[in-house]
Amino acid sequence: MRTLIRSFLLFAGGIGFGVFLMQPGAAQQNQNPGLRLNHVGIYAKDYDESMRFYTKTVGLREAFTIKDKDGKPTLTYLQINRDTFLELAPATAERPAGLSHIGIWPEDLSATVAALRQRGVKVDDPRTGSTKTTITNVIDPNGVRLELLDFLPESLPRKAMDAWK
Repeated sequence: MRTLIRSFLLFAGGIGFGVFLMQPGAAQQNQNPGLRLNHVGIYAKDYDESMRFYTKTVGLREAFTIKDKDGKPTLTYLQINRDTFLELAPATAERPAGLSHIGIWPEDLSATVAALRQRGVKVDDPRTGSTKTTITNVIDPNGVRLELLDFLPESLPRKAMDAWK
């Protein structure tokens, strides 16, 4: 089981690294203009081990961490490049280790939600999340959650992107 988890984490890291290496201009020339991959969220079986792996071994930078009232991390964004992150959260009994979701950043969240609803897709009403980002969710045919998001000026990811050097 541990090997499976490590394999998945390596796979997720590979996806993130691949996004980092892609040429942004070429990646944006697709049939869905205005849709960008922003992050991949995973639930980590061993949060501390995963943090060491992604920061020390892979070399990602911690953009921000949200902690609970006891000071324990509940969510960390690791920055791959200016606009792309790996979201890491501790696994729990309710949230087993593995893929949590894929974060997609549309150019216009409201228009994207309206277009998906017009096509018969069930889309949650947008809300402001813990990162101060407007988010909504769509479940794909495989059961994978797609998190559609828009960055408010004071959102934590927006601040990390603006501070990228």
